[in-house]
Amino acid sequence: MLRLLFVLIGYIFGLFQTGYFYGKLKGVDLKKEGSGNTGATNALRVMGVSSGLIVFFFDALKAFIPVFVVRLIFKGDPLEYIYALYAGLGVILGNDFPFYLKFNGGKGVAAMAGWGLGLNAPYALICIGVFFLIAFTTKIVSLASLITCAFIIGVFLLFMFKGWIPILTVPLRIEAVILVLILVALLIIRHKNNIKRLAEGKENKFGRNK
Repeated sequence: MLRLLFVLIGYIFGLFQTGYFYGKLKGVDLKKEGSGNTGATNALRVMGVSSGLIVFFFDALKAFIPVFVVRLIFKGDPLEYIYALYAGLGVILGNDFPFYLKFNGGKGVAAMAGWGLGLNAPYALICIGVFFLIAFTTKIVSLASLITCAFIIGVFLLFMFKGWIPILTVPLRIEAVILVLILVALLIIRHKNNIKRLAEGKENKFGRNK
C-alpha cells in the first residue's frame, strides 16, 4: 500500500506542468506552439533560453522534492530507495500524462534529472553530464536523451552493486531494476516521434529550423 501511496503522491507533484503555467504567464500556450509539448525543450524553442532553463529547473525540482523527502523519512530503512523509486515513478507519470491536459504533458527529461538528484546526486550528475555532452556535441536534444537512457540503467546497476545506492537483497534489487527500466521505457515512449524523425534524418537541431 505504501508503494501505491508514493506513486500517487509523486503523480500529484508531477501534475505541476511548469511549461504550461509559465507559458500562460508569458501569454504563450505551449500546447499550441512548437511541438505542442509542455517540456523544457519546447519552452526553449518557443520562448527562449531563459524560459527553457526556468522550466527545466522547476520540472526537475518537482521530481527532486518527493524523492528526497521519502528518502529522508525512511533513511536507513531497507526500503528507503524502493519507496523513493516509486515516488519518482509517480512524478514521471504525472509529468508525462497529466489528466487535465488530456494526458499529454512533457517528455520527462528534466523530471528524470530531478529524480536522479533526489535518489543519489553523484549518480545523477554522471547521467546529466552525459546528456549535456551529447546535446552540445550533436545539438540534438532528443538524441542526447535517448543515448542517456543506457547510462541511466548502466550507472544505476553500477551504483547499486557497489553499494553506493544500497539496495541489499536480491528481490529488492530486481524490483529496483524493473522500476528503473519502466522509467527509461516511459522516456523512450515519449520520444517516439523524435525517434521517427531521427531515423528519417529530419530531427531539429538547436539554432536551426531543420
